Amino acid sequence: MHTNPFSFGALALDRAFTDREAEVRQLVSDMQNGQDVLVYAPRRYGKSSLVLRAAQRAIRKRILVGYCDLMRTPTKERFAAALAKTIYSDLETAAGQAIDRAARLFRGLRITPTMEVDPIDGSLRFVFHAGRRRAAIDDTIEALLALPGQIAAERGRRAVVVFDEFQEILTLDGHFPNLMRAVFQEQPEVGHVYLGSKRHVLERIFEDENEPFWRSAKRLEIGTIEPAAFARFLRHRFEETEKGIDGEALNRVLEATGGHPYGTQELAYFLWELVPTGHLARLADVEAALEQALRSEHNHFAKLWDDAPHAQRLVMLALAEESTRSLYAADYAERHDLPAKPALQRAIGALVAKEIAARDAGRVYRIVEPFFADWLRSEQEALGLRDELRGR
Repeated sequence: MHTNPFSFGALALDRAFTDREAEVRQLVSDMQNGQDVLVYAPRRYGKSSLVLRAAQRAIRKRILVGYCDLMRTPTKERFAAALAKTIYSDLETAAGQAIDRAARLFRGLRITPTMEVDPIDGSLRFVFHAGRRRAAIDDTIEALLALPGQIAAERGRRAVVVFDEFQEILTLDGHFPNLMRAVFQEQPEVGHVYLGSKRHVLERIFEDENEPFWRSAKRLEIGTIEPAAFARFLRHRFEETEKGIDGEALNRVLEATGGHPYGTQELAYFLWELVPTGHLARLADVEAALEQALRSEHNHFAKLWDDAPHAQRLVMLALAEESTRSLYAADYAERHDLPAKPALQRAIGALVAKEIAARDAGRVYRIVEPFFADWLRSEQEALGLRDELRGR
C-alpha cells in the first residue's frame, strides 16, 4: 500500500524536493566559501526548502549551519530567544550536560536567559525578560549575533547562519540592520544566508546605497520550476507508486500551475488520490483534482478578495482573464473596466506587495498566487449563472 508521494503545506525535503539541483549546488558552494547570499522568492516558491536542502549537504561537509525564522519572532525578546536556540542547538558542539553547556555559552550576556527543558523531546528553550531594560536587550542581541563567529573560530570550522523572512527585521527595529551589519563585518568565519519574500522591502535593505547591507550579499532569485523537470518528477512519482499519468493530463497539470512548486505539489496530491492503483491519471481526473484544490483554498481566496479594495479587485479580475505586458494601455483598461492610472498604479503596487500578482522576467503582469486566477474565473462564471437564474 503506497502513501501519497506528493505533499504541500510543509517544507519539501528529501524525496518531496523537486529539482533545483543547480541552485542547491550553487548555494552549498557559497556556504563553503563564506559568501553572504540573499535568496528571494515569493511565498510558497520553496526557498526555505531549497536552503534547508543545501544546509543538509553543507553539514555533511562539516560546516556549522544555524537556522533562525524571523517570522516567528515578533518581539526583541523572542528574537533573542530564537538566536539563543539556533546558536545552542545548531552551532554549539561542545560536550557536557545541556544546562551547564548553555550556561557557559551565554554567561556573558547582559540579560541571562531563563532555560527550560522541553518535557517532550528534552531540548532546551530560552526565555529573555527585558522589562524596562530596553538598551539591555539590544546589547544582548548584539552579543548573540557575535557568538557564531566566536564558535566558528574556536572550532576551526566555517559557520553559516540562515535568517528566514529576513525583511521582518525592520518590524523589530529599524536600526537592527546597522547593528547586524556592524557585527557581521567582524565575522570572516561566518557566512549569512538571508531569505525573503517581500521584494520591495528587500530592495530597500540590499539595494539602497544609503543602507548598511547595500551590495553586501550575492543575490539568488528563485522562480518557477521548468516544466520538463517537473514533468519528470511527476511522472516518476506516479510510476513508483504503481500509478501513471498520460501526456495530456501531465500537460494540463503544468498549465494549471505554471510550474509553481507549492501549487504543483498540491494539485498532484489531489490527482494522485483520485486515481486507483494500476490506472492512469487522465485529463478528466486533472479537472476533478483542480476542483478539489479550489475547494481546499476557497477560504483563503475569499479572504484575499474580501480584503481587497475595489480597484484591486478590478485588477485581479483583469489579470485572471488576461495576463499582460501593457497593464496601462488604453485598450486593456477599457476591456477590463480598470480605474484611472493613479488608482491603477496604487492597486497593482499593493497586489505585488501582497504577492498576489507579479511581473515576470518577460515583463508580463500575472496572478502568481496558485489557483487564484482559476478561482476568480470560477466565481465570476458562477455569478453569471446566478444572474441568469435570477432573471428567469
